[in-house]
Amino acid sequence: MEQEIYLTTPYVTLGQLLKIADVISSGGQAKWFLSEYGEDIFVNGENDFRRGRKLYPNDQVEIKNVGRFVMKAQS
Repeated sequence: MEQEIYLTTPYVTLGQLLKIADVISSGGQAKWFLSEYGEDIFVNGENDFRRGRKLYPNDQVEIKNVGRFVMKAQS
């Protein structure tokens, strides 16, 4: 399922996205989640699991067995 994430700032980091999308319950879990499931995370079709990876409008993040997230600019 594809979920649209509306950005209220110019970008969010991959770690922030995990919390916004309710993949994790706290920001402190991001490092652990990315280290455990990094091979299943794709940003714009490429494997990338850096917590600080900046996500801009139109970027797509796919996490296997979790879902697909599309960043949108809030108008």
